[in-house]
Amino acid sequence: MQPEDRNRLRHMIDAARTARGFLAGRQRTDLNTDEMLRFAVVRAVEIIGEAASRVSPSGRAAVPGVPWPAIVSMRNRMVHAYFDIDHDVVWRTVQVELVPLMSSLQAALDMPSDPTRAD
Repeated sequence: MQPEDRNRLRHMIDAARTARGFLAGRQRTDLNTDEMLRFAVVRAVEIIGEAASRVSPSGRAAVPGVPWPAIVSMRNRMVHAYFDIDHDVVWRTVQVELVPLMSSLQAALDMPSDPTRAD
């Protein structure tokens, strides 16, 4: 995997951990009442999508279980339709979807790089 792709995977993991940390000990209703929390969580999810959009096709192929198009589409929706974000979807994404995503990305990073292979 190309070094740039590895960096993007790390960015995705970091942003996912950050989003999960923001919601630790919180309730779903907190997204409705805490504007700073809402902005922070949405931004972290946007970063995941932006980093995903910059992973090369070969980098994506190295992590086949990741729903790359869905991640990028969610980022695009949040950025371009910021006025109509479904916070139930954001909550579910952070609380349910990010844990397996982080595991898949970390597993890809933990695989030794093959120096003889040109990605």
